[in-house]
Amino acid sequence: MLRASNLMKSYGELAVLKGIDLEINKGEVVAIVGASGAGKSTLLHILGTLDSPDKGKVFIQDKDVFGQSSKNLAAFRNKSIGFVFQFHNLLPEFTALENVMIPGLIGLGEENQVRERATSLLSMLGLDERRDHKPSELSGGEQQRVAVARAMINSPDLILADEPSGNLDSKNAIDLHNLFFKLRKDVGQTFVIVTHNEELARMSDRKIELKDGRIKNQ
Repeated sequence: MLRASNLMKSYGELAVLKGIDLEINKGEVVAIVGASGAGKSTLLHILGTLDSPDKGKVFIQDKDVFGQSSKNLAAFRNKSIGFVFQFHNLLPEFTALENVMIPGLIGLGEENQVRERATSLLSMLGLDERRDHKPSELSGGEQQRVAVARAMINSPDLILADEPSGNLDSKNAIDLHNLFFKLRKDVGQTFVIVTHNEELARMSDRKIELKDGRIKNQ
């Protein structure tokens, strides 16, 4: 599903990634762990093509993602990768349903079909009665589930999550973690999750530990 080879990234004099090699299989739930400053979020952003490496390559479904034009890369990112962040990044003026639909509409999906899929996803995630509510009317856990539905709207090959439960209380965090494994079971989704949450890391199929910009173990 995902392969990275010799990824290096520096910001000025600060070397953040110092030669990362990894492979992730379809249907895996993989946790990326390590101390603050180890390079976890930088690695996730490069794997998700939100940032580019100074050196090295990323392949998703055997496609050299950075070997594309910027226009094609943006289209590929929208279709093939879903993102879930610690802060839900929902647009406050739109309803839950509209927030979920946005990546589908950006991908030039037909509006009725996008709406139907968004409605189905919200129902699957237990938000059927909340779809017409705006983010301010939803709990933190509900907002994060809306963000998961938004990440899934284009049926991406891969979902990348950066501290997805970092802003949730313990019950909502457990519910979110269980949701990831339910989606893997029901939909075959592949997850790569940066987390400080030890419970989520233990639940995952595999932990990749970063230390000082290198993989300590995986």
